[in-house]
Amino acid sequence: MSYKIENIRMKISIITAVYNNKANMGGCIGSVASQTYSNKEHIIVDGASTDGTLSIIKEARNFNGRWVSEPDKGIYDALNKGISMATGDIIGILHSDDLFYSDRILEKVADIFVRTGCDAVYGDLLYVDREDVSKVVRYWKSSSFDVKNFRHGWMPAHPTLFLKREVYEQFGKFDLQFTISSDYDFMLRTVGSGKLRCEYMPEVVTRMRLGGASNKSLKNIWQKSMDDFHALRKNNMGGWYTLFMKNVTKVGQFFRK
Repeated sequence: MSYKIENIRMKISIITAVYNNKANMGGCIGSVASQTYSNKEHIIVDGASTDGTLSIIKEARNFNGRWVSEPDKGIYDALNKGISMATGDIIGILHSDDLFYSDRILEKVADIFVRTGCDAVYGDLLYVDREDVSKVVRYWKSSSFDVKNFRHGWMPAHPTLFLKREVYEQFGKFDLQFTISSDYDFMLRTVGSGKLRCEYMPEVVTRMRLGGASNKSLKNIWQKSMDDFHALRKNNMGGWYTLFMKNVTKVGQFFRK
């Protein structure tokens, strides 16, 4: 599958789902606003926050986009709403805790889409300390795309993934039956299908603060593993071996700086 690029100045939509994150919402907005690439929009889907998050969004002078605030069924439901609101040719996700690594990320991503005509671009991810984002805890360095690697536990870092909007239109959005691993299911269904042309950008795209839902507790870690296993089975991409390798290969990320 390959989608023709009609406009070299393609529009990029960045989707942010947020709930009660007043402390970091302003930084997320600023990270998108500071991107040198001008043809962009920022879509924020707030789950009816009660801590003042909405005030941060409303009062942000550098916010250029649209927002909605209403109850939702969780982060994947919120992301689906944002994707439906997006008007860009390319869609990326920046969680409310996270920051783009530099001000030129969208510019570089757009350049790859234009030069290669690809359907997806992904890069490297830094997990950083919640209070000090300059302190790297884990470095997820990815690699060039080979769809066969999915069966050996490989996957691109979802927070670094940019897709043409047509990919969502053809393959669908996030499946809400998965409480924690809908992003993994989505990548298996799309990038792992072998039907997309994917390009690796060999540099850090996103700084991601530690403390996501999947590793908040042993219960969540177990739920994440079960969700991952069911996603593998659903997409006919392997089973226990793949799940084992997916987790084992992450160990080295804690030693890479």
